[in-house]
Amino acid sequence: MQGRRYVALTTCNPRHYSRLVELFARTDRSTSRRAVAKASSAPALRLAEVAKLVQPHLKQVETRIAQQTSAFDPAIEGYVVYAVGSRGKRLRPLLALLAGGATGTVNSGHIDLAVIVELIHIATLVHDDVMDEAAQRRAQPTANARWGNSLSVLLGDCLFAHALTLSTNFENSDIGRAIARTATTVCSGEMIQTQRRFDLNLTVEDYLRIVQMKTGSLFSAAAELAAVISEADPKVIATFKDFGFQIGTAYQIYDDCVDLAGTESVTGKTLGTDLRKGKFTLPVLIFLRSASEFERERCCQLVLDEKVEEMIELLKNGANNGALNESITAGSDLIRKAQCVFDGIAPNRYTDALFSLGNALCDMFDQLRV
Repeated sequence: MQGRRYVALTTCNPRHYSRLVELFARTDRSTSRRAVAKASSAPALRLAEVAKLVQPHLKQVETRIAQQTSAFDPAIEGYVVYAVGSRGKRLRPLLALLAGGATGTVNSGHIDLAVIVELIHIATLVHDDVMDEAAQRRAQPTANARWGNSLSVLLGDCLFAHALTLSTNFENSDIGRAIARTATTVCSGEMIQTQRRFDLNLTVEDYLRIVQMKTGSLFSAAAELAAVISEADPKVIATFKDFGFQIGTAYQIYDDCVDLAGTESVTGKTLGTDLRKGKFTLPVLIFLRSASEFERERCCQLVLDEKVEEMIELLKNGANNGALNESITAGSDLIRKAQCVFDGIAPNRYTDALFSLGNALCDMFDQLRV
């Protein structure tokens, strides 16, 4: 990315920041968003069905997230608008709201929680894109592609800090402390993964610990703290914590499989970054675990040469009968295990929706099978 010229939003009138960002987004992603919608319609429709139950609350979350931009200095507000304006699946807010409904009545505290966990997630994406040198996310240029790494790192920092500031507003101070601990765990997981790049001694167990920290922990906090806000029984709180933890871990396995088996026109983001950066995810580790010495050497050379496409073919069709499919099965099994935790919980339409959320994620896994 050296030699690229970045145009700072601060060179423009601050009153036009939001309009500028809106135009950037519309120009860059109008065509690709249509491709994304068409290619991933089935799981998306199922997710939309799940979200219907809390749709009014999700709209409040969207409004609140948009309103957070005004809390920042006008000189940087436009960058924040750009970061929070590209909507993803909003799985973490959805989980927080459904867990809130499953354990009581969705209230303003659950809305606050949903906003906070999504801001933390967005902050991690901004940082991820810097580390991966990703050029595109959610069908638009990443912040680092548009304004460079230095500014983007600080943008992610600002979003993290603001989310933690919001978490201090809960009357129950334990909630704020739990969110702060979760943010620390997320960042620690990212650091450990970066530390273990190109590490052939990385085991499946090591990988699972990393994804549990960097993704499972935030999903877990969304579900657990939603139950805490509802003042649910401690056993119920523990059940939702477990559900979120397993669903979040499974979702990271899915995301890692997408990085290898997805297509950029469908996902709207730069793919293959894990291999290029030496991040050995579950398909690679499963392959290495049962590969011959010749295949291991070939795998290592392909990674070092950044021959991502050839490496992906090896993962699909290797002697171990497809490490990618085995990873997909592992992720789906984890979701089924998560769904079983509700066996001891009184059913209601929100727990049913959480179960359906698991089914939707399984559908997303199935679309990746080769």
